This record gives sequence, C-alpha cells and structure tokens, in this order.
Amino acid sequence: MVTKFAIISRLSADNPEMVFNQLMHHFNKENLLDWYWSLKGKAAVGIDGMTKEKYGENLEENLDALLEKLKSMSYIPGPVRQILIPKEGRNGATRPLGIGNFEDKIVQKGVQKILEAIYEPLFWNSSYGFRPKLGCHDALKALRRHLYSQSVRKVIDLDLSNYFGTIDHELLMEQLSNKIQDKRFLRYIHRMFKAGILSNGELTVSDEGVPQGSVCSPILANIYAHYALDDWFNRTVKNHCKGSVEIFRYADDAVICCENAKDAERIRSALPKRLSKFKLELNKDKTKTIVFNRFEKENSKSFDFLGFTFYLGLTKGGMVVPKLKSSGKKLRSKLTRVNLWCKENRSTYPLPELWESFCRKLRGHVQYYGISFNYKTVQGFILKSVKMFFKWINRRSQRKSMTFEKFSLFLLKFPPPKAKIYHRLF
Repeated sequence: MVTKFAIISRLSADNPEMVFNQLMHHFNKENLLDWYWSLKGKAAVGIDGMTKEKYGENLEENLDALLEKLKSMSYIPGPVRQILIPKEGRNGATRPLGIGNFEDKIVQKGVQKILEAIYEPLFWNSSYGFRPKLGCHDALKALRRHLYSQSVRKVIDLDLSNYFGTIDHELLMEQLSNKIQDKRFLRYIHRMFKAGILSNGELTVSDEGVPQGSVCSPILANIYAHYALDDWFNRTVKNHCKGSVEIFRYADDAVICCENAKDAERIRSALPKRLSKFKLELNKDKTKTIVFNRFEKENSKSFDFLGFTFYLGLTKGGMVVPKLKSSGKKLRSKLTRVNLWCKENRSTYPLPELWESFCRKLRGHVQYYGISFNYKTVQGFILKSVKMFFKWINRRSQRKSMTFEKFSLFLLKFPPPKAKIYHRLF
C-alpha cells in the first residue's frame, strides 16, 4: 500500500498537471484493514455509538460488508455528531468539533491517504499545518529563522474568520476535479459533505464547512488554502513586490513577513479581495500589520503565532534578535484550566493517582512550550501549577490534609516534571 501511494506521489511531483482517473481500487480489503488499525482506539464515538473494539469483534465481516457497499456505490456516510469545546483564553467562547461514525472514519482515512499522496508534492513549503513531518514547531523554527536572517520591516499577522466552517463545497469540488477525474471517488467526497451535522438533536445540511475533528478535514482544508492563499501568494504576490516577502501558514493562522513597508500595505489591501473569491473572510479583530524591524527595536511590536509571542530581544552581547516566549493570553488561560482541573478532581482519586495525572498534563505543556528562549516561562508555569495543586489538595476536607513541609518531602520523593528545551531554534 505504501509503495502504491509513493508511486502516486512521485507521479504528482514529476507532473504537477497530471490528472488521476482511477483511485477507487485503493479501497481494497488490505488497505481497509490497515486504515482500521491506524485509527485511535479510545476516540470519541459518533451517533451510532460504535467503538473500534466493538467494530473489531467481527472485523472481517464488517470490512467485507463495507467493501461491498463501496463497490456497489451504496455506502452512505452518517451525520457527524457535533460537540462544543471551550476556546482557550475566551470566557464562554466555544468551537465546534465533529465526531463521525467509526466506519466513516475508516473511509475518511482512505480519502486522506489518497489526497495526501496527490497533493503533498504540490503544496508549498510555506504550509505547515496537518502535514506529514511538518508540524507547528517546524513553522516556528522557519519563521524565527527568517526573521533572524532576512531583512524584515513589517509583519502581517493574518487570521481567517471561521475558516473550517466557511469552506465552500462547490469551489472545493471544482479544485479537486482539476486533479481527480475518478467520478466515484469524487461522489463519495460529495456525500461526506452532504452527510450533515447533528447538534442538539437537529440535523443540519449546509453548502459550506468541513467539521473540525473529521479524519480527512485537515487535508481538505489544506487543499482549499493552497489554492485560495498559498499558490496565489507564491506565484503572483511575490512577483509584484519590490522587496522580499514570505508567508508562514498553519491551518487558518498565517504570518506574512515583508521587507518593504509599501509591499505590506498592498498585500494587506489585496487579501480581502482575494479571499472573497473563495468566500473566505479575514478576522478583522485578529488581523493586523505591525512594525517588526531589528533596526527599529524601539518602534517594533510583538505578535502571536501558534501560542507563542514573537518579540525583539537582546543577546548577551547586546545584539538585537527575534525571540519568542509563551503567549501571555495562552499562559493565563492554561493556568486557569490547571486551577479548575485541580479544583474539580481533588477528591476524585487518591493522592498518588491524582499527582501522576497532574504530572502528565505538565509534561505535555513542557513538551510543547519547551523551546529556545522560553525556559524561564516554562519553569514559572510549573511552579505556579504545583502551588495550585498544593492549595486544592488541602481543600479535600475541612481539615488541612498536608502541611507545606510534608508536601516538600512529597516533592522530593515524587518530583514534578522539570523545565526543558525540547525544540532548539539554533
């Protein structure tokens, strides 16, 4: 299977204009089995309540039945169950998360693998979100490297408003049909779009949006952004600018670095017109143009990207360089969540289990935010979090359950995770 997809990728890379006519034969028993095993076992279930474990009890029969439905064009995806999860840093704000049926996830995994094989060779290096071996830390490293090595005077901090929810199905199908002529494959993607979303018992079918949380939504969103933004920027915008310009995009968050101030103004003016052709809009509250110039440090401002704040700081030798640290807004939000978690779970588990679970959460934070220049901020987050833990375990009953001296001895025996640099920028 890997070899077949590698062949597709090579063909797509060697001939960017190539059209693929036969793709449905990749939905065979061997591939379906592989896609089944690649899915998470403890993921949330869709409206049918089917889990991976339950589906696997009759795996052979279930996959044979699914394959027969796919061959006869009788496979119909089920509606997506929508849940709302809180947004970080916004009191009461939520974002929708779509959870499909387990069998639909198997089919979506196949769609994802096929689309990745075709489009990965075509994507620009400026795109980092939801791509194999290209994650958020790669985007952060590339952006910091550009700010350090290139002449940058202005930065456009760009954010697309409700991007996943406003992707136009008809336009996306047009883009896909330019590279894919397998009508059966395209029909199944169209059926996925029309499956609808079930929220609070009400089924909604729309002409726009791909549900966040769906297995193949990230690759579909990247394809749409590739044509709407990346391709236009790299092929057209760069050729019409006086100075160097570069874009760094992760899903719906993007940063554009401009050497020439007038180029930044022209790009900022052209963006709404370009995006409107794809029925997308800029988030006006989040999109801004700022001065970010190493030679004008006193006039420069900071900007946020992927949970970090980029700013201009000094080296030990007095040299002005771009640095980054945990975003203050994200940090406050995460500390609020730590406090809430400690409060809600303080009486749920025995102390050893509670501490182990707490430390797992801390390790996750350290592994993401442990990046060059950010050691002290991560260290401060750990100390504040541990203090919150100590405060709430002493409120498990009316009596104080642990003195500070006893807690200090506990920390010596079971130390919390230490601050560590996991991602080096130089």
